Amino acid sequence: MLKHRLLFGALMIVTFVSVVVFDGWLDGSLTASAPDKPVQGTLLCILIAVLALPAQLELAKLAAAGNVRIFAAFGAVGSILLATTWYWPQLADISQALYLAVVLALVLAGLLLHQRICCGTKGVLANCGASLFGICYLGLLSAFVLAIRIDFGLWTLLMFVGVIKCADIGAWAVGKTLGRHKFSPRISPGKTWEGMGGAVVAGVLVAVLFATFCDIMAWPAALIFGVCFAFIGQLGDLAESMIKRDAQQKDSANKVPGFGGILDIIDSPLLAAPLAYLFFAFCAE
Repeated sequence: MLKHRLLFGALMIVTFVSVVVFDGWLDGSLTASAPDKPVQGTLLCILIAVLALPAQLELAKLAAAGNVRIFAAFGAVGSILLATTWYWPQLADISQALYLAVVLALVLAGLLLHQRICCGTKGVLANCGASLFGICYLGLLSAFVLAIRIDFGLWTLLMFVGVIKCADIGAWAVGKTLGRHKFSPRISPGKTWEGMGGAVVAGVLVAVLFATFCDIMAWPAALIFGVCFAFIGQLGDLAESMIKRDAQQKDSANKVPGFGGILDIIDSPLLAAPLAYLFFAFCAE
């Protein structure tokens, strides 16, 4: 378990950082010396779209275990459309707000039509409500990950993801070795207050290092960012844990050894992304 977690965790970190850095090299945002191209974040946009399908399938499987139906294929399309909200305005004269409103309206109408064709009048609110939740959870929240990349640059995105995932590592490592006092025993029995302390320490360290060496924000703001988003990231993990507990499942899937499924990997940054976007909007230099 530990061996798999370390190996696949390192591989995912290297892969993600490589994609983001190469993406920045392609669109000119890697360094200040190169001119920025008008379209930013293409590879990240593709990566988010690729992850949407397995994530939707995992969510649909969890919902099915709780006797709720999610339209996974439709949900994957809707999630991709929402997740790419910040990308398309770079190619067409449309604001993010207008794009988002149109997509949400079409998604809602499409869900009702899909329900009518597949299930008729049986379980309309449950099926459409669960499907819309999945689309917003995976699509709308991940849209802000791409928004951070496009509006604030790749180093700011790496700071955000680095704080969240290093906080995960800190929480796991300290919780495993020193954890005694349960943080949320009914939702996630493995989480402890000691682990939360490890998450905060790791998050603060990463935030201050990024802020100092990448000139993203002043170090006092980075200190606040590290504390807040280490905590928020753990709450994002708890949010997915509530879904898994309702479905009586330990992991969302077994695709990634040592971690579980795609949902188990992306749960912590999803909930934190909109709040991080707001933080960067007010505090980034």
